[in-house]
Amino acid sequence: MKVRSVIAYRHYFIDFMKSLPEKMQDKVVKTIQYIETLQMIPDKYLKHIKGTKGLYEIRTRLGSDIVRVFCFFDGEKLVVLLSGFQKKTQKTPKGEIEHALNLMLEYFKEKEEEKKEK
Repeated sequence: MKVRSVIAYRHYFIDFMKSLPEKMQDKVVKTIQYIETLQMIPDKYLKHIKGTKGLYEIRTRLGSDIVRVFCFFDGEKLVVLLSGFQKKTQKTPKGEIEHALNLMLEYFKEKEEEKKEK
């Protein structure tokens, strides 16, 4: 049973998923299903990005390949997927974090504008 919903913001996540091999796509989908259904999500699957306000990374590993997908919570029950990247170094690249933060700001700005239009 689902505890929370997961949606993708714009095309960034979908484009990233299409670039991955099929087995890795399956593994990412499985990890997202854990996020949807587990009450308490282990750090192994979802971890807060230090130094940010509300930005998380979904963590997926297949053999020696490591994939990260940025996301955030909109309320308590909605997880919004942003961009993703293949991790090649120990630290998450600053440029990737900044891009995800900008997308998160864009999302909330658009949501605010929609409220004003109503």
